[in-house]
Amino acid sequence: MILAVLAALTVSLSPPQPKVGDLITVTFPEPVVLDASREYEVVARKGNVVVLRTFEPREFALNGTMGNVRFRNLKVPMASVLRKGDDLAPAPLAPPRPAEITWLQWLAVALAVLLALALVAFLWIRLRRKKPKAEAVPQLTAEERFRAAVLALRADPSRHLRWAALADETRRYLAATRPQLGSELTTTELVPRLDDRQRVVEEILRQGDLEKFSRRGPAEREFDALADRALELAS
Repeated sequence: MILAVLAALTVSLSPPQPKVGDLITVTFPEPVVLDASREYEVVARKGNVVVLRTFEPREFALNGTMGNVRFRNLKVPMASVLRKGDDLAPAPLAPPRPAEITWLQWLAVALAVLLALALVAFLWIRLRRKKPKAEAVPQLTAEERFRAAVLALRADPSRHLRWAALADETRRYLAATRPQLGSELTTTELVPRLDDRQRVVEEILRQGDLEKFSRRGPAEREFDALADRALELAS
Protein backbone atom coordinates (compact mmCIF):
# COMPACT_ATOMS: atom_id res chain seq x y z
CA MET A 1 0.00 0.00 0.00
CA ILE A 2 2.90 2.34 0.90
CA LEU A 3 4.52 1.57 -2.43
CA ALA A 4 1.33 2.48 -4.30
CA VAL A 5 1.09 5.81 -2.50
CA LEU A 6 4.72 6.67 -3.25
CA ALA A 7 4.28 5.83 -6.90
CA ALA A 8 1.21 8.01 -7.14
CA LEU A 9 3.15 10.95 -5.79
CA THR A 10 5.93 10.68 -8.38
CA VAL A 11 4.06 9.95 -11.71
CA SER A 12 2.80 12.68 -14.02
CA LEU A 13 -0.11 12.62 -16.46
CA SER A 14 -0.49 14.47 -19.74
CA PRO A 15 -3.10 15.73 -20.16
CA PRO A 16 -3.75 16.11 -16.44
CA GLN A 17 -7.54 15.67 -16.95
CA PRO A 18 -7.81 13.17 -19.82
CA LYS A 19 -11.10 12.37 -21.54
CA VAL A 20 -12.40 9.24 -23.25
CA GLY A 21 -10.28 8.43 -26.31
CA ASP A 22 -7.39 10.79 -25.39
CA LEU A 23 -3.80 9.58 -25.60
CA ILE A 24 -2.61 9.64 -21.99
CA THR A 25 1.13 9.95 -21.38
CA VAL A 26 2.15 8.58 -17.95
CA THR A 27 5.72 9.39 -16.87
CA PHE A 28 7.29 7.34 -14.04
CA PRO A 29 10.55 8.14 -12.23
CA GLU A 30 12.04 4.77 -13.32
CA PRO A 31 11.49 2.28 -16.17
CA VAL A 32 8.13 0.65 -15.81
CA VAL A 33 6.29 -2.42 -17.08
CA LEU A 34 2.48 -2.36 -16.79
CA ASP A 35 0.28 -5.39 -16.40
CA ALA A 36 -2.16 -6.08 -19.24
CA SER A 37 -5.72 -4.91 -18.51
CA ARG A 38 -9.09 -4.73 -20.26
CA GLU A 39 -9.62 -1.21 -18.87
CA TYR A 40 -6.99 0.45 -21.08
CA GLU A 41 -4.82 -0.02 -24.15
CA VAL A 42 -1.04 0.42 -24.12
CA VAL A 43 -0.36 2.43 -27.27
CA ALA A 44 3.40 2.91 -26.74
CA ARG A 45 6.04 2.30 -24.06
CA LYS A 46 9.66 3.48 -23.77
CA GLY A 47 11.61 3.30 -20.56
CA ASN A 48 9.72 5.19 -17.89
CA VAL A 49 7.07 6.64 -20.28
CA VAL A 50 3.88 4.81 -21.17
CA VAL A 51 1.15 6.05 -23.56
CA LEU A 52 -2.31 4.73 -22.73
CA ARG A 53 -5.83 5.08 -24.09
CA THR A 54 -9.23 4.06 -22.74
CA PHE A 55 -12.78 4.29 -24.00
CA GLU A 56 -14.39 3.76 -20.60
CA PRO A 57 -15.80 7.02 -19.07
CA ARG A 58 -14.41 6.30 -15.58
CA GLU A 59 -11.11 6.20 -13.73
CA PHE A 60 -8.98 3.08 -14.00
CA ALA A 61 -6.11 1.58 -12.02
CA LEU A 62 -2.61 0.75 -13.16
CA ASN A 63 -0.72 -2.29 -11.88
CA GLY A 64 2.85 -3.19 -12.72
CA THR A 65 6.52 -3.00 -11.79
CA MET A 66 8.65 0.18 -11.60
CA GLY A 67 12.30 -0.72 -11.34
CA ASN A 68 12.27 -3.54 -8.82
CA VAL A 69 9.21 -2.28 -7.00
CA ARG A 70 5.78 -3.80 -7.49
CA PHE A 71 2.86 -1.36 -7.33
CA ARG A 72 -0.91 -1.82 -7.54
CA ASN A 73 -4.02 0.29 -7.86
CA LEU A 74 -2.41 3.46 -9.20
CA LYS A 75 -5.52 5.50 -10.10
CA VAL A 76 -5.78 7.45 -13.37
CA PRO A 77 -8.71 9.90 -13.18
CA MET A 78 -10.94 10.51 -16.25
CA ALA A 79 -12.75 13.80 -16.91
CA SER A 80 -16.35 13.41 -18.02
CA VAL A 81 -17.40 14.76 -21.40
CA LEU A 82 -20.97 15.21 -20.14
CA ARG A 83 -22.42 18.30 -18.59
CA LYS A 84 -23.10 18.29 -14.89
CA GLY A 85 -26.46 16.69 -14.16
CA ASP A 86 -26.77 15.14 -17.62
CA ASP A 87 -28.92 11.99 -17.25
CA LEU A 88 -27.96 10.75 -20.76
CA ALA A 89 -31.58 10.99 -21.91
CA PRO A 90 -31.79 11.73 -25.66
CA ALA A 91 -32.93 15.19 -26.66
CA PRO A 92 -36.50 15.36 -27.95
CA LEU A 93 -36.77 15.30 -31.72
CA ALA A 94 -38.76 17.99 -33.45
CA PRO A 95 -41.40 16.65 -35.88
CA PRO A 96 -40.34 16.97 -39.53
CA ARG A 97 -41.57 20.09 -41.22
CA PRO A 98 -43.33 19.64 -44.54
CA ALA A 99 -41.29 20.94 -47.45
CA GLU A 100 -42.55 24.28 -48.68
CA ILE A 101 -42.88 24.70 -52.43
CA THR A 102 -41.91 28.18 -53.50
CA TRP A 103 -43.39 30.06 -56.42
CA LEU A 104 -40.15 29.50 -58.33
CA GLN A 105 -40.63 25.75 -58.04
CA TRP A 106 -44.23 26.06 -59.25
CA LEU A 107 -43.00 28.16 -62.17
CA ALA A 108 -40.37 25.56 -63.07
CA VAL A 109 -43.01 22.78 -63.07
CA ALA A 110 -45.35 24.85 -65.25
CA LEU A 111 -42.58 25.60 -67.75
CA ALA A 112 -41.61 21.92 -67.91
CA VAL A 113 -45.23 20.95 -68.67
CA LEU A 114 -45.52 23.64 -71.36
CA LEU A 115 -42.26 22.52 -72.98
CA ALA A 116 -43.45 18.90 -73.02
CA LEU A 117 -46.74 19.89 -74.65
CA ALA A 118 -44.94 22.03 -77.22
CA LEU A 119 -42.62 19.13 -78.08
CA VAL A 120 -45.55 16.74 -78.54
CA ALA A 121 -47.35 19.25 -80.78
CA PHE A 122 -44.20 19.84 -82.84
CA LEU A 123 -43.65 16.11 -83.42
CA TRP A 124 -47.32 15.58 -84.32
CA ILE A 125 -47.27 18.38 -86.91
CA ARG A 126 -43.97 17.14 -88.35
CA LEU A 127 -45.27 13.60 -88.73
CA ARG A 128 -48.42 14.85 -90.47
CA ARG A 129 -46.35 16.88 -92.93
CA LYS A 130 -44.15 13.90 -93.74
CA LYS A 131 -47.11 11.63 -94.46
CA PRO A 132 -47.01 11.00 -98.22
CA LYS A 133 -50.06 12.13 -100.05
CA ALA A 134 -51.75 9.60 -102.24
CA GLU A 135 -51.15 10.48 -105.83
CA ALA A 136 -54.28 10.93 -107.83
CA VAL A 137 -54.52 8.26 -110.48
CA PRO A 138 -56.16 9.64 -113.59
CA GLN A 139 -59.36 7.77 -114.44
CA LEU A 140 -59.35 6.42 -117.98
CA THR A 141 -62.49 6.22 -120.01
CA ALA A 142 -63.66 2.89 -121.40
CA GLU A 143 -62.46 3.92 -124.85
CA GLU A 144 -58.99 4.87 -123.52
CA ARG A 145 -58.61 1.59 -121.62
CA PHE A 146 -59.71 -0.42 -124.68
CA ARG A 147 -57.34 1.37 -127.04
CA ALA A 148 -54.40 0.96 -124.62
CA ALA A 149 -55.10 -2.77 -124.21
CA VAL A 150 -55.44 -3.40 -127.96
CA LEU A 151 -52.25 -1.48 -128.77
CA ALA A 152 -50.35 -3.44 -126.09
CA LEU A 153 -51.51 -6.74 -127.60
CA ARG A 154 -50.66 -5.54 -131.09
CA ALA A 155 -47.12 -4.71 -129.95
CA ASP A 156 -46.58 -8.12 -128.34
CA PRO A 157 -46.68 -10.90 -130.97
CA SER A 158 -45.35 -13.48 -128.49
CA ARG A 159 -48.23 -12.97 -126.05
CA HIS A 160 -49.77 -16.27 -124.95
CA LEU A 161 -53.44 -16.63 -126.00
CA ARG A 162 -53.22 -13.33 -127.82
CA TRP A 163 -56.55 -13.79 -129.66
CA ALA A 164 -58.32 -14.77 -126.43
CA ALA A 165 -56.97 -11.65 -124.71
CA LEU A 166 -58.21 -9.45 -127.59
CA ALA A 167 -61.63 -11.09 -127.35
CA ASP A 168 -61.77 -10.50 -123.57
CA GLU A 169 -60.83 -6.84 -123.91
CA THR A 170 -63.48 -6.42 -126.64
CA ARG A 171 -66.16 -7.99 -124.44
CA ARG A 172 -65.12 -5.75 -121.53
CA TYR A 173 -65.34 -2.64 -123.72
CA LEU A 174 -68.76 -3.54 -125.13
CA ALA A 175 -70.14 -4.25 -121.64
CA ALA A 176 -68.89 -0.84 -120.41
CA THR A 177 -70.31 1.14 -123.35
CA ARG A 178 -73.44 -0.82 -124.32
CA PRO A 179 -75.36 -2.34 -121.41
CA GLN A 180 -77.28 -4.69 -123.78
CA LEU A 181 -73.96 -6.33 -124.70
CA GLY A 182 -73.01 -7.53 -121.21
CA SER A 183 -69.95 -9.66 -120.58
CA GLU A 184 -72.12 -12.50 -119.29
CA LEU A 185 -73.41 -13.18 -122.84
CA THR A 186 -71.90 -16.00 -124.85
CA THR A 187 -70.66 -15.38 -128.35
CA THR A 188 -73.80 -17.02 -129.76
CA GLU A 189 -76.01 -14.74 -127.65
CA LEU A 190 -74.02 -11.57 -128.30
CA VAL A 191 -73.52 -11.73 -132.08
CA PRO A 192 -77.22 -11.31 -133.05
CA ARG A 193 -77.30 -8.05 -131.04
CA LEU A 194 -74.46 -6.45 -133.02
CA ASP A 195 -75.12 -3.84 -135.70
CA ASP A 196 -73.36 -3.75 -139.05
CA ARG A 197 -70.59 -1.47 -137.73
CA GLN A 198 -69.78 -3.97 -135.01
CA ARG A 199 -69.42 -7.07 -137.20
CA VAL A 200 -65.66 -7.07 -136.57
CA VAL A 201 -66.55 -8.04 -133.03
CA GLU A 202 -67.91 -11.36 -134.27
CA GLU A 203 -64.62 -12.19 -135.98
CA ILE A 204 -62.62 -11.32 -132.85
CA LEU A 205 -64.86 -13.35 -130.56
CA ARG A 206 -64.79 -16.39 -132.88
CA GLN A 207 -60.98 -16.27 -133.01
CA GLY A 208 -60.82 -16.03 -129.23
CA ASP A 209 -63.19 -18.97 -128.72
CA LEU A 210 -61.20 -21.12 -131.15
CA GLU A 211 -57.95 -20.32 -129.36
CA LYS A 212 -59.40 -21.14 -125.95
CA PHE A 213 -61.61 -24.13 -126.74
CA SER A 214 -60.59 -25.67 -130.07
CA ARG A 215 -57.78 -28.19 -130.39
CA ARG A 216 -56.97 -26.82 -133.84
CA GLY A 217 -56.58 -23.29 -132.52
CA PRO A 218 -57.63 -20.03 -134.20
CA ALA A 219 -57.98 -19.63 -137.95
CA GLU A 220 -55.19 -18.08 -139.94
CA ARG A 221 -55.95 -14.37 -139.76
CA GLU A 222 -53.85 -11.22 -139.72
CA PHE A 223 -53.89 -10.11 -136.06
CA ASP A 224 -52.74 -6.55 -136.66
CA ALA A 225 -55.37 -5.91 -139.33
CA LEU A 226 -58.18 -7.19 -137.11
CA ALA A 227 -56.82 -5.22 -134.15
CA ASP A 228 -56.83 -2.02 -136.23
CA ARG A 229 -60.49 -2.63 -137.12
CA ALA A 230 -61.22 -3.20 -133.42
CA LEU A 231 -59.73 0.21 -132.63
CA GLU A 232 -62.32 1.78 -134.90
CA LEU A 233 -64.97 0.73 -132.38
CA ALA A 234 -63.52 3.25 -129.88
CA SER A 235 -63.14 6.09 -132.39
